[in-house]
Amino acid sequence: MSLRIRLSRGGAKKRPFYRIVVADSRSPRDGRFIEKIGTYNPMVARDHADRLVIREDRVKHWIGVGAQPSDRVARFLGDAGLMEKPAVPANQTKQNKPKTKAQERLQEQADKASAAAEAAAEAVAAPAEEPAAEATPAPAETAPAETAPAEAAAKEEPAAETAAEDTPVAEETKEAS
Repeated sequence: MSLRIRLSRGGAKKRPFYRIVVADSRSPRDGRFIEKIGTYNPMVARDHADRLVIREDRVKHWIGVGAQPSDRVARFLGDAGLMEKPAVPANQTKQNKPKTKAQERLQEQADKASAAAEAAAEAVAAPAEEPAAEATPAPAETAPAETAPAEAAAKEEPAAETAAEDTPVAEETKEAS
């Protein structure tokens, strides 16, 4: 007879409560069991003392006799320090992962993002090198560049004022005044 330490569900609908039991592996989940060795109540807070109650002496006895814990119970016992905590779930399904075409699209997006990041890194590195290569700019080069936008703005403003005075709407408003 192979023994399992597993959870047996109780409680109401949408209000689960589990007993940690030692049972024959062939018996139903909520069916006959040999001994109740603890409880698990997922409805209370994680740090609450009544969330997980385990009788450690009985757990050690049943493990010594050869009972194998289920995956969930093994995690509980590992957290309690009664046995080595399992590293990874044994058989993880792939149902929750994206399908092949979606994975290809994600890979393409990741490739584009990495290429854009590399281009940005190169663009940042390139301007940093150019000022170091040039000597200090000549004062004659900077002076016309600074005054040119100001002169262009000054030239545009009077032209706009004269254009407004020449329009017939402006003449009508002057006559009406």
